[in-house]
Amino acid sequence: MMFPVQVGTKGTDKAYLRPETAQGAYLNFKRHFEIMRRRLPLGLVIIGKAYRNEIAPRQGVYRMRELIQAELQIFMDPATFADELALDEMAGREILVQLVDMRGKSDVQPMPCRYLIEQYGLPDFYVYHMLKIQDFYINQIGVPEKKFRFYEKSEKERAFYNRVHFDIEVNLSTLGGFKELAGLHYRGDYDLTKHQAGSKESMEVSLEGRRLIPHVLELSFGVDRNVWALLDLHLTDERTGVLKLPPKLAPYTFAVFPLMKKDDLVQQAEAICALLREDYDVVYDQSGSIGKRYARMDEIGTPFCITVDYDGLADGTVTIRDTGTSDQKRIRIDDIEKIARGLFNGKLRFGDIEGPA
Repeated sequence: MMFPVQVGTKGTDKAYLRPETAQGAYLNFKRHFEIMRRRLPLGLVIIGKAYRNEIAPRQGVYRMRELIQAELQIFMDPATFADELALDEMAGREILVQLVDMRGKSDVQPMPCRYLIEQYGLPDFYVYHMLKIQDFYINQIGVPEKKFRFYEKSEKERAFYNRVHFDIEVNLSTLGGFKELAGLHYRGDYDLTKHQAGSKESMEVSLEGRRLIPHVLELSFGVDRNVWALLDLHLTDERTGVLKLPPKLAPYTFAVFPLMKKDDLVQQAEAICALLREDYDVVYDQSGSIGKRYARMDEIGTPFCITVDYDGLADGTVTIRDTGTSDQKRIRIDDIEKIARGLFNGKLRFGDIEGPA
């Protein structure tokens, strides 16, 4: 899987481009363990380029020879790791899964967290992280529940060092079905044990009088694939080039426009822009017709546009527009901060905004 390259002034030395980013975390574990006062769990994150000698790269950014990975390696003591987690958050919750023994019967089936632990023998800390990942994709990325699943890899399919392996998959219309975007792997103590054998340096740590080689829980994400998924899920053909991104993922949360380039309108719009920029990513635009400015924001996924017009100067109001529906509402300038906060954190739906009394 690795790319060999010739290095040196004469090109006689051979090196290899890395196929994973995770190795950096294993090489640096002992140093960071000391820096972090010899405590577990310890999480090390690496984001960067990886290279695979794919025989047939295909499907756009889904399978490439040069890709971007984001990986979190959690080094932990499996006997005590669960004590560090808020396991009560799993009470009454379900995970959308397709287990090995479900294949051919159902694409996705919701299963209680407790059932996966007690009946399928999954570690409680593993199921806890499944729930956190599921909440991230559904609540933050905006993946519909029917398009999300954890796909269990069988013993033959998963890497030999993984004790438990589920892929995080999303049903993407552009790629014809469920596709892997990330993985959750319980790797045991394989990585540090192999590093210890190769480096001849002990990877054991001492915790409360016990010595052990830490186990690893790995969260691995393909960044390019996840960006593709965002476009697949949120780029709509209802109107040309409308990207309906969740507010927390959009390049800009709000756009502020004066209806025309007139001093009084511009002054008010700039004041609103400065107010919102204290807490949000905001873009100001006064170029072109208001329709063209709305279209620009539609294309880049700005969820909300605020327009200052002459009626608003007279009564202290502005117009706010929802990119997702093109609906518009008139609100009081004094209420902008409160409404912006509610829209950003999802506690206020656009349709529930009340206009001036």
